[in-house]
Amino acid sequence: QVQLVESGGGLVQPGGFLRLSCAASGFIFSSYWMNWVRQAPGKGLEWVSSSGGSITYYADSVKGRFGISRDNAKNTLYLQMNSLKPEDTAVYYCVKMGSYSDLDYWGKGTLVTVSS
Repeated sequence: QVQLVESGGGLVQPGGFLRLSCAASGFIFSSYWMNWVRQAPGKGLEWVSSSGGSITYYADSVKGRFGISRDNAKNTLYLQMNSLKPEDTAVYYCVKMGSYSDLDYWGKGTLVTVSS
């Protein structure tokens, strides 16, 4: 079955950096678009970034600060987060996109807290 396991979250000071990882299993990782979606405390879901082969997209709120990448040999998705701001505080989810562009499988999330 499909499994997505995020790691790498934690507490970081403003201006700092973190790298999130998502270990995927149960499907042909290289064949699917993968996404990062976040949810700040008390707020709704916010799409962050998508990766499909060599194509990447970013939300305006993270463009220029975050970088999405993937290692298809290791079935792993990454999110490099630089110049972190308090408003980046959220649970970050790794999400698989299905064949019909639906977000069909979600990880349990990893918490990122940006605070001094």
